[in-house]
Amino acid sequence: MKNTRILTLTALAVAGMMALAGCAPQASGDAGAAPVASESGTPATELRLGYFANVTHAPALIGLQEGLFEKELGDTKLTTQVFNAGPAAIEALSAGAIDATFIGPNPSINTFIQSQGESARIVSGVTTGGAALVVRDGITSAKDLKGTTLASPQLGNTQDVALRSWLKDEGYTTDTTGGGDVHVTPTENAQTLTLFQQGQIDGAWVPEPWVSRLVVDEGAKVLVDEADLWKDGAFPTTVLLVRKDFLAEHPQTVEALVKGNLDAIAWIGDNPATAGAEINKKLTADTGKGLSDAVIARALEHVTFSANPHAETFQKLVDNGLAAGTQKKGSIEGLFDLRLLNGILTSEGEKTVSADGLGED
Repeated sequence: MKNTRILTLTALAVAGMMALAGCAPQASGDAGAAPVASESGTPATELRLGYFANVTHAPALIGLQEGLFEKELGDTKLTTQVFNAGPAAIEALSAGAIDATFIGPNPSINTFIQSQGESARIVSGVTTGGAALVVRDGITSAKDLKGTTLASPQLGNTQDVALRSWLKDEGYTTDTTGGGDVHVTPTENAQTLTLFQQGQIDGAWVPEPWVSRLVVDEGAKVLVDEADLWKDGAFPTTVLLVRKDFLAEHPQTVEALVKGNLDAIAWIGDNPATAGAEINKKLTADTGKGLSDAVIARALEHVTFSANPHAETFQKLVDNGLAAGTQKKGSIEGLFDLRLLNGILTSEGEKTVSADGLGED
């Protein structure tokens, strides 16, 4: 399959907080890198993988729907678990219930800092873009938000941090119990849709496809597209995170998972006519209900799939988490281990990606 894996694939072409992170064990030892696949380790008998039923996790959905992960994993059994948001996935990862997960950057940062670097490593990027603050009629600017109630997927997840940080920049106070000038209520995405329909919330900062469901199905308006807050509109929405111990013990299996992620990103770019339908099939299987053609098309227009995790944005994400009050201070040096990813890219003649001084590349 010939493709350019790191040049990002625009979805327009396709369509054509700390509390849970704190479950990771504390350690004072060296947060050193795990070995690359050629150095040591053995393939795992099983890989337990987490992901979300979101369009921002489309490579995970396609990798499963098209059997791309199983193909790369060979004899390693693949089992999966669906999560609503990052902190819940981190709780499972920290407890050893899963080995790897597609997840947002802020929960990845949280678990790394909480565990002093002992919990997990980001081994690849997945998705950029695809998150926004959508609001009801009558709200036309930030000035209209005082006293309103806004939802986010889960306390300390990537969109929750983005919302709280943005509100602080706009001069509003929030707290983790729903108080402050603007009341932030962490709510599962499906329930957020219901609450918006009932008029019990005024808006939500959510990932795709929930942005598009609120806009297309419920008439909500986009007040803030998160892409507008980042240089060149590039901000990480989804990365691939692996338990540090699992990476050290089974680098061959992690390499196969990373290869499957690359295959899925490539598949989406190579199949623009059918990608939306295949993503929708997996969403239907996971949630019991698919998306309308209008919703899936709009959602895919606002995401970009790439193995570049945009490590250069992560210190800003740390600053946002501190401003939001959802994480502790700490270093993220060592968060990335991109050696397996870059090894694959190099072997295929592709451009490698940088850890920006925050780990191995």
